[in-house]
Amino acid sequence: MPEQLVFAMEVFLNGLMAGVLYALVALGFVLIFKASGIFNYAQGVMALFAALTLVGIMEGQVPFAHLINATFGTNIHHFGWHIPAFFAILLTMAVMVGFAILVQRFIFRHLVGQEPIILFMATIGLAYFLEGVGDLMWGSDIKKMDVGLPQGINEYIDEVTYKIFDYGFFIDNLDIVATVIAILLVSALVLFSQYTKQGRAMRAVADDHQAALSVGVSLNYIWILVWSVAGFVALVAGIMWGAKSGVQFSLSLIALKALPVLMLGGFTSIPGAIVGGLIIGVGEKLFEFALGPALGGATENWFAYVLALIFLVFRPQGLFGEKIIERV
Repeated sequence: MPEQLVFAMEVFLNGLMAGVLYALVALGFVLIFKASGIFNYAQGVMALFAALTLVGIMEGQVPFAHLINATFGTNIHHFGWHIPAFFAILLTMAVMVGFAILVQRFIFRHLVGQEPIILFMATIGLAYFLEGVGDLMWGSDIKKMDVGLPQGINEYIDEVTYKIFDYGFFIDNLDIVATVIAILLVSALVLFSQYTKQGRAMRAVADDHQAALSVGVSLNYIWILVWSVAGFVALVAGIMWGAKSGVQFSLSLIALKALPVLMLGGFTSIPGAIVGGLIIGVGEKLFEFALGPALGGATENWFAYVLALIFLVFRPQGLFGEKIIERV
């Protein structure tokens, strides 16, 4: 088998793995948009905040330590204990649920029936506020995320591919774990959305807030529920990206990479987020492999957006999005 074809197969597999990580972020956008019609600009910052909180809880870090020390002249940074990853994840999820309750109580409860642009602007403000709170609570230094997930080359795949192609593929164990988690997460979310009372209520709220209210659907409950689920998805994405590249404030920028994924898959489709993520992941890796050297490299920075632009021209609703027809 030609050497370049073998290299392309490895690039293809790594692209699939990268696409899963993109899709994990896009899922949070889809959930909130599907349930409330809000494009949540803060989803990337939620992943950052969840990751920061998880590391801080695991390491026993004192929240707002820098502010407390500057105010009272103390030198306190840690409680002196470490919490196991499993319990820290549960505590972090409780924090994200509390965040969902606060968001609903103080922001979106007052914006029922407002234009989508107003809701979108609210999420922009929320994103910058949450990023600032995360900085004050846990500091801005880069943190290592270690929750016990396997990392490094998968030796089994390396050995098998070496026997077949005389070349071992480098596939990260963390990417394999992320793929399995994404499959389970998407399956659970699809079942929840389609076959539960709460899932049907979420779709009703997305169609029309006022109509949902008139038939007895509690907007407060539904929005707290959907922001809590989106917070859980953000936590999962934060764990995966944090374990891969460290917990740093640039982590919030992964939301920008989720935008092309949403444009391809559709803003209202949970499976579409996965398919869109895989297309972007594979496409940018193969494009960089095939044409990157001729174009000067760094094509991964812009390929996804060009592909999304092409989709917007020919299929604005995305591959799995709902085509909306408005009569005037």
